[in-house]
Amino acid sequence: MKKEVHYFLTAILFFTRIPCPKWVGHSSEMLNKSNRYFSLVGILVGSIAALIYYLATFIFTSEIAIILSMIASIWTTGAFHEDGFADTCDGFGGGWTKEKILIIMKDSRLGTFGVVGLFSVLILKFSAIQTLSLSNVNIPLLIISGHAISRFIATILLYTHPYVRDIDSSKIKPTTTQMSTKSLVISFIFGVLPLFFFKNHWVFLSLIPLLIAYWYLARFFKKWIGGQTGDCAGALQQVAEVVFYLFILTLWKLY
Repeated sequence: MKKEVHYFLTAILFFTRIPCPKWVGHSSEMLNKSNRYFSLVGILVGSIAALIYYLATFIFTSEIAIILSMIASIWTTGAFHEDGFADTCDGFGGGWTKEKILIIMKDSRLGTFGVVGLFSVLILKFSAIQTLSLSNVNIPLLIISGHAISRFIATILLYTHPYVRDIDSSKIKPTTTQMSTKSLVISFIFGVLPLFFFKNHWVFLSLIPLLIAYWYLARFFKKWIGGQTGDCAGALQQVAEVVFYLFILTLWKLY
């Protein structure tokens, strides 16, 4: 149990700005073990964002509450996944070879593809949640679920695709490079856990478009760079979160 707590705290240390005890490290071994709790970190981050949304609705409009909620989640993670998404957009948008794509993705500067992509994904999140706020959907639960299930989808990429970047030459922090079957199962449990709290269990159908999104992006990454990087996993998390919101919005419109 002590080791599992250490793995969880390692995941918090690596993926958020939440303070952790000084004895919590982030070695490659610990990172590879901590990936089983990525979805649980998503529940934590989503809960913070959901709480900010809930409290803000007592004072502000739903639009402002959603924006504050999004800011809270970005601040909590240090824009970790958003940065990965933007780097991925720049890399695959501006590079035509594996080497060029990886070089661009490691560049700390933000390019046109990254700016446009990041703006688009944030607007999609806001618009989908704002539209759903007009329905009877539980928005705090929606936010928590979106953060959890999207991180599970990202962990599938870690399980199925090899890491293609040389960590020693990378300009970013070391990241998780492999995932065991046991870790994937644990990630799945925490990823789908919030979905059980929805009154309408049709929400589980969201796994279909989410897996399609995973399949498409995983195939795309494999084609161009032969596997995945931390940025690719971050990009998949952002896409999966948006896909989840849009699917719930589609269900609401149809039913």
